[in-house]
Amino acid sequence: MKKMEQKQEIKFLEGERVYLRPVESEDLEIFYVKSLWDKEGRRLTGTQTVFSRLGVQSWFENISTDSSRIDLIICLQENNQPIGDIAMLDIDHQNRNSVVRISIFEQEFWGNGYGTEAMSNLLEFGFEILNLHRIGLDVYSFNKRGIKSYEKLGFKQEGIIRDELFYNGEYHDSVIMGLLKDEFVKYK
Repeated sequence: MKKMEQKQEIKFLEGERVYLRPVESEDLEIFYVKSLWDKEGRRLTGTQTVFSRLGVQSWFENISTDSSRIDLIICLQENNQPIGDIAMLDIDHQNRNSVVRISIFEQEFWGNGYGTEAMSNLLEFGFEILNLHRIGLDVYSFNKRGIKSYEKLGFKQEGIIRDELFYNGEYHDSVIMGLLKDEFVKYK
C-alpha cells in the first residue's frame, strides 16, 4: 500500500510567525483573486492596471527567469496559509543596492506585524547574503501603516515625489525611503 505523501513546504526565509517561499504557478490564482482585485490593496499600491489571468501567467513566466529580482510568498508558520507577497527588485550587485515591495492580501492580516517580520527577513537576506549596502522603496503618503512599519526597520525618508499618483480623482505624493546596511533594525 502506497503511503500518501504530504507536500513539503519550502521555507526559503523563516521568521517566528511567517516564512517566505518562492512563487509557484499554483499561486497565480491567489494573486489574481486576492491581490489584484482587492479595492484597498489596489489603492495602497497605486494599482490601476486591469489584469487578466493570461497577463498574470505572462508576468509569472517573466519573473521566473529574471535574475535581478526575488519574488516570494509570505506564509503563516502555524498553517502554511499564504497571506501576501514580497519582492526584492532591481538587484544591482555592482552598486550593491536594490528596492523592495510588499503586499498583504487580506485586511484581517494587516496591523499584526506579519509584513514587518517578512520585510525584516528579506532585508536581512539582502544585507547578509547578497551583501547589499542600500535597499530602497517608495510608499504613497497616505499609507501611514506602511511608513510606520518601514521606519521600525530603520528606513529613512529620503525625499518626496509630489503628486506622483493620480488615484480616485486625487493626486498623492510618493515617499522615497532608503535603508543602509548599518541602519537596519531587525524586527523582533
